[in-house]
Amino acid sequence: MTRRLHELDALRGFAVCGIMLVNTWQHTREHVGATERNTVDWAVENLLQSRFYPIFSFLFGLGIVLFLRSAARRTGSPRLVLLRRLAVLGCLGAVHQWVNPGEVLLPYAVFGVLILLPASLLPRAAVLLLGIAVTAWGVRQGGGTVLIPGLFLLGMAMMEYAPPQRLLTPVFLISVVAAVALGYLWIRFTGGDRLLYFRGVYPAAGLAAATAYCTGLLLLLRTRLRDPLLALLSPLGRMALTNYLTGTLIILAALPLLTADPTRITGVALAVAVLAGQIVFARMWLERFHYGPLEWLWRCLTWMERVPGGRIGSPL
Repeated sequence: MTRRLHELDALRGFAVCGIMLVNTWQHTREHVGATERNTVDWAVENLLQSRFYPIFSFLFGLGIVLFLRSAARRTGSPRLVLLRRLAVLGCLGAVHQWVNPGEVLLPYAVFGVLILLPASLLPRAAVLLLGIAVTAWGVRQGGGTVLIPGLFLLGMAMMEYAPPQRLLTPVFLISVVAAVALGYLWIRFTGGDRLLYFRGVYPAAGLAAATAYCTGLLLLLRTRLRDPLLALLSPLGRMALTNYLTGTLIILAALPLLTADPTRITGVALAVAVLAGQIVFARMWLERFHYGPLEWLWRCLTWMERVPGGRIGSPL
């Protein structure tokens, strides 16, 4: 279980990296206005955009199962505690929406209450089938926020079924082929009146690529690269909420600098620099504390008590 949790932290940290890069690019594009698409735009649109928020959404659903199991060991009403946890997330998300409209924390909280809480009462087979159906519907609608509920459900089902590790390689290979094929269809055949007909291709390509990225990383974590990858990505994942929200503030503060560069290379450089700083900060923080600062606050408000967060010999 400990090994699995480390890998989940690494996947979450990997998603934080991609989301930071995409969010920086999106803010730059939105505030610059209409400009010609360049190489950075092409790379982000076809390799990064819509590839990382599905990972984050899937892991959120998976994490809910872990939370309910942990809460069941502490209280006789784990779903009530989960409802409180989602309510706290909703409050954070409302503030985040006010600062930066269009972000996902508030939808996560809303979908969590409307989808995950009822789904936690269903048999795992029903959760899996419902997740497939809702995700397929979201793809047909063109992706975006409507994909989140289905991915939540698929994450819950994945945690309940715990598929064997021998499936990693075939799933990786199939998802790579699917991502390349669907990406080619999108680039080659969309445009004009055809865009409506092919609107499901882009989110499908994003999901295939997200699957390839996840399984590819998990395969790398079974090689000699495991330790350095965990050292880089796990701290980011353990402090995902803190890193996500501070990343937004940094992007907004840097907008004058970002919008002055039409190549958008400055945005990429900023994202990489921020992620490097967050890795260093997260590692230093987690040497002294069990949780990130916002993660600790979220946990305290969830349990309505002051949760010990410092390691032995470290004050909180």
